Amino acid sequence: MAPTPRPSTLDGLCALVTGGSRGLGLLLSARLARRGCRVTMAARDAGELRRGADWVKERTGSTVATEVCDVRDRDAVEAVVRQTESRQGGLDIVIANAGVIQVAPLASLDSGAFDDAMATIFGGAVNTAMAALPHLRRSGAGGRLCLIGSVGGLLAVPHLLPYSCAKAAVGTLGEGLRAETADTNVSVTTVHPGLMRTGSHLQAEFGGQAAKEFAWFSALSGTPVVSMDADRAAERIVRALERRRTRLVLTPAARAAGVAHGVAPTVVTRISGLAARFLPPSPSPSPSPSGDGGAGGTTEGGMAQGHGIDGARSTWTEKVRRLGSRLNDRAARRYNQAVPGPPTSA
Repeated sequence: MAPTPRPSTLDGLCALVTGGSRGLGLLLSARLARRGCRVTMAARDAGELRRGADWVKERTGSTVATEVCDVRDRDAVEAVVRQTESRQGGLDIVIANAGVIQVAPLASLDSGAFDDAMATIFGGAVNTAMAALPHLRRSGAGGRLCLIGSVGGLLAVPHLLPYSCAKAAVGTLGEGLRAETADTNVSVTTVHPGLMRTGSHLQAEFGGQAAKEFAWFSALSGTPVVSMDADRAAERIVRALERRRTRLVLTPAARAAGVAHGVAPTVVTRISGLAARFLPPSPSPSPSPSGDGGAGGTTEGGMAQGHGIDGARSTWTEKVRRLGSRLNDRAARRYNQAVPGPPTSA
């Protein structure tokens, strides 16, 4: 991580990052700490938070605070926001980053997958924003709220439908909050990253032919040019916060996809339909309780986490996956993703 030039407009400010224990959230916490912010990281797993705090300390020399919190719990989020403001002497920056990723064909999902994605991704963003805004309005520096969306919220991505729906809602929330707070000292920045090498494939959930879903997702998200270095993405996001930008779309592919969908949505939808034909079909006649038999690491609803699938089979699928996902696997080890934990997009 390259040193950040000083002075920074964020120096001395107080920040809270949800989903901060690993992946993009961990890198955002470190970037803020490097700029002189007093940072609190919130996530569901206490062990991951401890490892994440040690990671930030080792790389930045800064000590960050941690809070165990499930963003689906409104009362818990409100308590963390109050505690953070009290401990740090204020609250100036809040980044709503926590989420889940579910990868499966529609036929292998039920409505529970949509409920979970909406509760964690969208509901978590709503809970975080609503709890934080009164405190951010009191910020002497002018509060900054950042919502992490996705290119999947700009257009529907096959086999990522619950995720896309929830991220689309986050994008609308960000735009609406920006408009509603236009007459205050609070700025709202909505970020739509494309594929990033965060190592999140090990924490994502896979259904249907889980091993094959894991293979294409991890390989594509780890391929150079198509995907973006996560640390560089974190730097771009923090710069957008500094400049109080309204919207940031990361990666050329994501920007092109967003523009194309805006100009010719019917054409893009048809292309997505063609792409879906090349993805693994749902098992017939019905999805196996363990996803793609033998995948391991199953969760409720027949989904399997990536860490339980990785290396489980010595097949051509796994060999191809490892070839494309080499950089993503390395990112997982670097950014605290390799240890099993609650699934998240962070």
